[in-house]
Amino acid sequence: MDFAELEAEEGLRWPWNAWPIPSSSASSKPSDLVVPPSVIHIPLSPSVDHPPPLPYDPLLCPQCLSSLNPYARVDYRSSLWSCPFCLSRNPFPRSYSGIADHNLPAELFPTHSTVEYLLRSHGGGGGGGFRGAYVFVVDECVEDEGVRVVVEEVRRGVAGAIVEEVLVGLVTFAGDVRVHEIGGRDGDGCSRVFVLPGDRDLSKEKIQNLLGISQHHRHTFGNSQSIQKQGFLLPLSECEFNFTTAFEEITSISQTVPGHRHQRATGTAIFTAVALLEACLPYPGGGGRIIVFTSGPATVGPGMIAEMDLSKPIRTHRDLSNGTAPFYNRSCNFYKHIAQRLSEASLVLDLFACSLDQVGAAELRVPVETSGGLMVLAESFESDQFRKCLRHIFETTMNFDATIEMVTTKEVKICGALGPCISLQKKNESVSAEEIGQGGTYSWRLGAITGKTCLAFIFQVQQHKDEPNIQHSPVFFLQFKTRYRRTDSPGTRLRVTTVARRWAPLRSPEIAAGFDQEAAAAVMARLAIDRAERAHARDVIRWIDKRLIRFASRFGDYIPSDPSSFRLASGFSLFPQFMYHLRRSQFIDVFNTSPDETAFFRLMLNREPVVGSLIMIQPTLFQYSFDGPPIPVLLDVSSIEPDVILLFDSYFYVVIHYGSSIAQWRKLGYDKDPNHENLRKLLEAPEIDAESLISERIPVPKLIKCDQHGSQARFLLAKLNPSITQNSSGMAVNGTNVIFTDDVSLQTFVEHLQALAVQP
Repeated sequence: MDFAELEAEEGLRWPWNAWPIPSSSASSKPSDLVVPPSVIHIPLSPSVDHPPPLPYDPLLCPQCLSSLNPYARVDYRSSLWSCPFCLSRNPFPRSYSGIADHNLPAELFPTHSTVEYLLRSHGGGGGGGFRGAYVFVVDECVEDEGVRVVVEEVRRGVAGAIVEEVLVGLVTFAGDVRVHEIGGRDGDGCSRVFVLPGDRDLSKEKIQNLLGISQHHRHTFGNSQSIQKQGFLLPLSECEFNFTTAFEEITSISQTVPGHRHQRATGTAIFTAVALLEACLPYPGGGGRIIVFTSGPATVGPGMIAEMDLSKPIRTHRDLSNGTAPFYNRSCNFYKHIAQRLSEASLVLDLFACSLDQVGAAELRVPVETSGGLMVLAESFESDQFRKCLRHIFETTMNFDATIEMVTTKEVKICGALGPCISLQKKNESVSAEEIGQGGTYSWRLGAITGKTCLAFIFQVQQHKDEPNIQHSPVFFLQFKTRYRRTDSPGTRLRVTTVARRWAPLRSPEIAAGFDQEAAAAVMARLAIDRAERAHARDVIRWIDKRLIRFASRFGDYIPSDPSSFRLASGFSLFPQFMYHLRRSQFIDVFNTSPDETAFFRLMLNREPVVGSLIMIQPTLFQYSFDGPPIPVLLDVSSIEPDVILLFDSYFYVVIHYGSSIAQWRKLGYDKDPNHENLRKLLEAPEIDAESLISERIPVPKLIKCDQHGSQARFLLAKLNPSITQNSSGMAVNGTNVIFTDDVSLQTFVEHLQALAVQP
């Protein structure tokens, strides 16, 4: 079964492509299959083929609210259709009067599991000339050169990539928060700056009153006279000069008291930007982005993560686990409140943190992730990583105000969703009592959504309590309804994806044949991250190990008490390897990483599709040599050889590793000698491939070039299987690399797994 091909057709990956038949005696809980019944869904997958948007509203079942789909049974003579979800029979409206087996509407075509509608009933939102809003929140404590780059890139973005109808605003902050009035009121042409105290916990009503704006006085977009009554959020076409002038006049407050950190009211600045958009957007749910540029930790006001005294360090993972981080819980609760407000107003929060120190990304993760925003951690604003990521925001069409609703067959209960979404707490009979991630609902909100936005939905299968002896249909159905708006076109769109899979007995070969071990690894990684937010890393590793032992015992072929007899079918054989690398990954093992870095890694995994998730869990390694084209090699220390080049991709950074002989030849300049053309081509090939990897990925990964035995080689060695360590017999034979670690190798890990799995 080609699971990647199925993903291209449906935008879905299923760890299990057949689910166990519901039992009347007990529920089929996630533990029955170890990897729970689940689906990884890319709502706006660009690879899914579907007809052009249909210019009418979908036909809904009055009972379960599912949309008409190819799995509905149609009685052409009686003009009725039978809903595959609730089995109710419904009449077609008059607009479908000409329906016949040779004249089907697009949503009934067997090849159209996905259709998209332009909703007439929601045509007002996003109409006219409105194209979204951008509020830039700039840290004035950034160094002079950093401020120059931020100003340069924002000016470039608004001048070339953002259409003139977009609304723009500017907020700057240090110890205080400054809201820039970029369009003078009453036509006086005078721009003002309103200063708010950064150390005060102000309500949104208080902030709006201080600025002279109110949510109750929102005006319809298109009436320029009414828009001028507030000068903080204006169309770019009307304020471009004032906006760019205000940006250019931002000055860096780079000096500080010796032994102290800068005063930064990051939380108050973000809170103010949210209040500004809530009051000034032309209509509720209009869609807007808050783009934050900062270079250090918040030290004053709500959301602070550190004190100004440099002798008091910023919290570490040990502080978080020991409960000795004095500001962490309070700041997290503050930003969770902001996340809820972002969701209600359909706003997106982007964080560009360019600093060698922590800035509070761990606390800010929830509002950035749930709103669908972008988080970028870089060393400086002058880096290519920052420039490329910011340009990506300006050059990408913004899809906003997105919600996802799900309809399921009655035996399938929804436990929750894992990914960049927030629960809307809407319940019906399809919602399970067991909550996982964003649970307790059949509907979720996403602030912004792209063609790569990916969510994992977890389910529970159980017999309907009122019908314990019912004869089941051989198939079950899921329907995803994604409603969203685009900034490049008016109106609201609804994309509907309806899919079917088969029921099968728990011990049936059909269940084993439909196991997608790549999708299963991605789901297990998200479940482990969800658990890691509430438990210690060692507890999460034990949880992974217990699950893996049960998995091997359940699906392995062996003689009890005989580890040497253990075998896994080819469709299961890679799963233990994925789990080995997951438990060693930066998502679970937080040693030598800061809370900010861990938050960034987990946020990225939670939104990435299966292929990207697998690269994060188990990086790829390619070998370049004189013997032929590049080939994939084992992620093992034995793959390092003196006369080869390795290209390592861990998603977050790309490493070009030169063997000791290659490095020596390069230093001697042999590649510049026309007689050594092959060496020049060998050196160029991984660089070209690395550049290709970097150019297509957001956030942009860091490129590292290193030589064998060099200090930078640690980025590669840390991810390799330590098959040769300081404890290995005959180590360092023939110059073989040695990894100094107490971690067990993959081979030892599998041997222990086999011994535990065959125990009776």
